[in-house]
Amino acid sequence: MRMSSWLRALVPAFLFALPLAARAQGELVVYCTVQEEWCRPMVAAFEKKFGIKVLMTRKSAGEFYAQIKAEAANPRGDIWWGGTGDPHLQAAEEGLTEPYKSPMLAQLQDWAVRQAEESKFRTVGIYAGALGYTYNTELLKKKGIAEPKCWADLIKPEFKDEVQVANPNSSGTSYNMLATMVQIMGEDKAFDYLKKLHRNVNQYTKSGAAPARAAATGETMVGIVFQHDALYQILGGAPLKIVSPCEGTGYEIGSMSIIKGAKNMENAKKWYDWALTPEAQAIGLEAKVSYQLPSNKSAPVSPLAPKFSEIKLINYDFAKYGSSAERTRLLQRWDKEVSTLPK
Repeated sequence: MRMSSWLRALVPAFLFALPLAARAQGELVVYCTVQEEWCRPMVAAFEKKFGIKVLMTRKSAGEFYAQIKAEAANPRGDIWWGGTGDPHLQAAEEGLTEPYKSPMLAQLQDWAVRQAEESKFRTVGIYAGALGYTYNTELLKKKGIAEPKCWADLIKPEFKDEVQVANPNSSGTSYNMLATMVQIMGEDKAFDYLKKLHRNVNQYTKSGAAPARAAATGETMVGIVFQHDALYQILGGAPLKIVSPCEGTGYEIGSMSIIKGAKNMENAKKWYDWALTPEAQAIGLEAKVSYQLPSNKSAPVSPLAPKFSEIKLINYDFAKYGSSAERTRLLQRWDKEVSTLPK
């Protein structure tokens, strides 16, 4: 009996002496919406720091929104990390994500905090990136086409079957492009533009970053993407040039949300707080895959990252175009009026 009491007294003390990583238990299911090459080192760093096993899946923002909605009665994921803020805001409005005020909020850029406030703290900004397009300089020269500088150039006949963009239903990037056009041109003129652009699109991809990869390999001449995705390809040696369209362009606030009913809620909060630290936000830069603007004011920024001060950015209305009603309505109109058109 005395030995049993001694052991009971020793074990808690022994556990307390162990480092945090050794004491941590359980697992975490992460839905990741940035590049696979960024998701993996984030997972590895978190596992090493906390000793928590991470199960990670990578999909586009629109795909994860649909999945989280479908799984609402029995959530399988714990945290949704990355991807454009519009579907995160829609998920927040629909009560699919959990309100959480991180102690890290005080360290974040104003635009990241506004994202949290607009969602009633159901999502938060983790990075920002400007929309644009990229083109393959070798293909352009080979076909003798003038350098495109504006959105209007992409609907010219010479770009027939030369443009690639994601499907806005699956891709946050492409929905951001749709909403950007509406804000620049007005809704009816924007849809007239998208119908003309449709004639020049060779493929609607699932992933928003895929058109940058396709342009890099010469599968398409032009890819409509966030500019940092094109920069990643350029730094890998691809013959691409990035365009900030002359009419102006939108931008994203990449976001993070805790899934409502998460089975590993405490571990999800650990990831959430950690992912807002300068340490975690430096990982993508160290892996040479992240060229967005990080949300923590102290996180390092690549000198190669697209500079917002040099881009004609619109005053993107995240609250309106991230709302469930507006996003659903615009996507339904795109499905009805654009995607079904013949080439």
